[in-house]
Amino acid sequence: QVQLVESGGASVQAGGSLRLSCVVSGFMFRSTALGWYRQAPGQQREMVALITTTNYPTYGDFVEGRFTISRNNTASTVDLEMSALKVEDTAVYYCSARGPTDAWQYLESWGPGTQVTVSA
Repeated sequence: QVQLVESGGASVQAGGSLRLSCVVSGFMFRSTALGWYRQAPGQQREMVALITTTNYPTYGDFVEGRFTISRNNTASTVDLEMSALKVEDTAVYYCSARGPTDAWQYLESWGPGTQVTVSA
């Protein structure tokens, strides 16, 4: 069964740091592309960071070097290290996985999200 579970969301002050983590199960993890997206109230979901099966990262333009995505193929996790947080980073952050599942299906799946709130 495919499941993604995020953790690490919290309320922090501007300039602070957070580390989000997502445990992914049900996928052939090493063959699965992973990512983090976010959605602020009244706005569309946007890509924060992606990481390929070969560990190549891509970031949204707004990241500007403040975030780092990483994957752990042994623990089946994908993390997002965030620093220099801004008020505009406030959003629900979602983990995503796209790839072959243990049942040999090709799927894209999302976690339920974790809230990040940055105050001035």
